[in-house]
Amino acid sequence: MAYRETAKTRQNRESRYESILDAALAITANKGFSGTTVAAIARQAGVATGSVYRYFPGKAELLSEVFRVASGREVERVRSDLEGAGTPATRLAKAVRAFAWRAFSGRELAYALIAEPSDPLVEEDRLEYRRRYAALFAAVITEGSQQGEFVPQNAALSASALVGALAESLIGPLASAIASNSDRAAQVDWIEQLVLFSLRAVGDLTHAEPSGTPFNPHGKPL
Repeated sequence: MAYRETAKTRQNRESRYESILDAALAITANKGFSGTTVAAIARQAGVATGSVYRYFPGKAELLSEVFRVASGREVERVRSDLEGAGTPATRLAKAVRAFAWRAFSGRELAYALIAEPSDPLVEEDRLEYRRRYAALFAAVITEGSQQGEFVPQNAALSASALVGALAESLIGPLASAIASNSDRAAQVDWIEQLVLFSLRAVGDLTHAEPSGTPFNPHGKPL
């Protein structure tokens, strides 16, 4: 008789999968990809090391899934800001500011997602998610150009350049004292300058300025 998975067995399997993935996400957020090991993931998830390989062929596939889940959440946050209320310029500024604050608040994970050298599978994922970010920025740039807020331009080209600039501009600060919570003034200055750069990069004609109260990803003024 062929084996038929019961509802309880399926639920247990799915629960174990989620525990392994949650453990991998938590460890990566603290130690980056280089510090994330299958043994550590198994310990945190409360399973045997061999159990991890029942769900993922190897560490590369596991880290790729970690990247896709974490990046997928970040893409949706950026989408929410870019497609929310307000003018294209204010939405672009909000998205850049929030993205940068989240990077400073979770520097290990941010560096892992943006630039940490990793397996080719993760590198492929990174290219795909940069394209997703670029598509979101291209849409708001197109809207801003059509409404006369931004200069006429090739929105796809500008968006790709902007996404690359955001990534490159954050790599150094994430690895330096600027990213420490004790240097909040330096963070504020860096991020507000990054917002201004982004607006200038798309030819903002509204002379939008950063908000008077620096953005805090937890929803409270800094």
